[in-house]
Amino acid sequence: MSAPAVNTWRTAFRDALTSGSVASVLSAVVLADCGRREPGTAAGPLNGPSQWLFGSWAAHRRDASLRHTVLGYAIHHGVSIGWAAVHEKHIARLFPAHSVAGQLAASAVTASLAYLVDYEVAPRRLQPGFDKQLSGTSLVLVYASFAVGLLLGGRVKHLRNGALAEWPAERVRARSARGGLSPHPSARRYSGRAREAAHSGGAGP
Repeated sequence: MSAPAVNTWRTAFRDALTSGSVASVLSAVVLADCGRREPGTAAGPLNGPSQWLFGSWAAHRRDASLRHTVLGYAIHHGVSIGWAAVHEKHIARLFPAHSVAGQLAASAVTASLAYLVDYEVAPRRLQPGFDKQLSGTSLVLVYASFAVGLLLGGRVKHLRNGALAEWPAERVRARSARGGLSPHPSARRYSGRAREAAHSGGAGP
């Protein structure tokens, strides 16, 4: 069996735009839902990452605002794509690519690693700040939804890449089935000269 092709960072980031975006949106929906149920504000947890710029007090804000909520989500989205790139470059390749169970395991590893870095390695100022308004149970749900988002984004990526690979071949097969493959110009010229020779009773060239 041949070794898998080398996955470059450029390819990983390209794929991460899909898988990371899906993971970001899905986990943000769970963040908002958990925030609505616990502190009573959907925007509160999404304000958390804005503490990168404004300090820890920003992660405690509960109102929605352009300065904290939108910026908080933008940071969350960018970090999600970064983790998705690590996932695509290193972690997903360790598990069977065509196995849903294998890719779910890979996504769970990436989400667990993200949690450890977020809350055990990163300085408090650079943590996502979700814990300022959510319980531990909600944090588990958020990172679990991030893992599911990576899985779903990966499946979308594979379907898209497969469709793009099949499209030219399908066009050729469809045209061939309809008899729509036009002959080469030189073949058309030769056919015309042959018909003229046959009509005049002469031989071809």
